Amino acid sequence: MTHSVQAQLLQEAYRVQLSNGQHQWWVDEPESLGGGNTAPNPMEMLLSALGSCTAVTLKMYAEHKGWDVQDVQVDLSLVEADKTQPKQARLIVRQLHITGNLDEAQKARLFKVAESCPVHKLLVGEIQIQTILEDGFEGLKQAT
Repeated sequence: MTHSVQAQLLQEAYRVQLSNGQHQWWVDEPESLGGGNTAPNPMEMLLSALGSCTAVTLKMYAEHKGWDVQDVQVDLSLVEADKTQPKQARLIVRQLHITGNLDEAQKARLFKVAESCPVHKLLVGEIQIQTILEDGFEGLKQAT
């Protein structure tokens, strides 16, 4: 499956309109960085992708198993790397809150299932980003 999104910089400083051809949403930078703080920033959008994917994956799995899961909440935070150590890994902390009538074995299984969401797999796997300028110049950068 291919997913496509277009990002278009708007007239307001650092406000970006995003579209997948069917839906539109926005990203902005905080005022402290020159933006208008009118929407989540790019890092918050990344966390929202992981959080929503995790919640949906857990709910789908529980429904498939016939488990009594009434609510799933995923809290996420990104701990930025020390800027003086450019190779230092960043840390995403993901806390699961699952409401339902579950035993310890079911909770343990859902804990493992959270790591099976497609966005989680993408983020922890090897990622390559290919950038192409409209004049045909392209480069390939492998994430390290």
